[in-house]
Amino acid sequence: MRLLYDIDFDSGVLYPGQTLIDLARVAEDNGFDAVWKGESNSSDPIVTLSAMAVGTSRINLGTGVYHIFGRSPVTFGIQAATLNDLSAGRAILGIGISNKTIASWHGATFDRPVRRIREYADIVRQVARGDRVDYEGGAYEVSGFKLSWKPSHPEVRIFFAGLGEQMTREAGRHADGIMVNMANPSTLRDIVGRVRQGATDAGRDPDDLEYVAKVRVSLNPDRAVAAAKFKQVLAFYNIAEFYRDMIGQMGFAEESARIREEYQRSGFRAAIASVPDSLVEGLPTIAATSPEEARDKLQPYIDAGITRLIIPYIPSTDDAVGETRRFLETWPA
Repeated sequence: MRLLYDIDFDSGVLYPGQTLIDLARVAEDNGFDAVWKGESNSSDPIVTLSAMAVGTSRINLGTGVYHIFGRSPVTFGIQAATLNDLSAGRAILGIGISNKTIASWHGATFDRPVRRIREYADIVRQVARGDRVDYEGGAYEVSGFKLSWKPSHPEVRIFFAGLGEQMTREAGRHADGIMVNMANPSTLRDIVGRVRQGATDAGRDPDDLEYVAKVRVSLNPDRAVAAAKFKQVLAFYNIAEFYRDMIGQMGFAEESARIREEYQRSGFRAAIASVPDSLVEGLPTIAATSPEEARDKLQPYIDAGITRLIIPYIPSTDDAVGETRRFLETWPA
């Protein structure tokens, strides 16, 4: 399977609405395979990707990721069918369980995550195919739903976002791919191994799955300027549920604990200031002086078994749109 490069527009960078459609077109023209948009309290992925679908013709359109507590599986199945038909089959659905905080925003209870995501994916697939859905699961029940139209592109790809052992094995058993955020090559190698084993245990060919990782990149003639831009991102992930545990397991437990202590004592700005350079160097954040240097630094992720690299670009200057455009035009995709 050839390596695919994708772009991500959801890393705390604010782009004016219409510019995202323009940047998606630039990404398509310069060889990127997919554009991804995530969800938390930012702009909606399906709305944004639908606009991108109209403005492009080839690039794939991915939710990276939609959390399952924000809408019912029937609603997401309708959205998936709509986007997939609108884009002539270019939709990729990255879904995840998020965390207790995000679940609470939507009045939901965070429980049974592995069962929930499996059942959610089952229902989304059935809805998106235009099937009649009569589903009785442990987490979700649907009785007699059916789309009013027969989708022209009924098969949608569903990737699970996962980090832990149970979720990554479940991705191998049940999803079309795994999406991993904030994992270094050593951790990715373990995750890929678990996903492949899950696929094998389920009688599936692990080579049929996609293994996706996010690796953030920032470019500047002064590497230190680029590296400094990652500290806000890393402060957030060292506070976030699940990610902070994985960062500790990757050998940065003391650094991560110190960031959380500063956050609790003095707030987020203090947490940012406490992020050490060693964390920028040891996590999937690549500060480089050129696209070629950044690409070379991605090799360990490829060696870990990754088949699709999502690159959230982090501008190092105030000209976010112009700098991102230059990155897309010069990246050797």
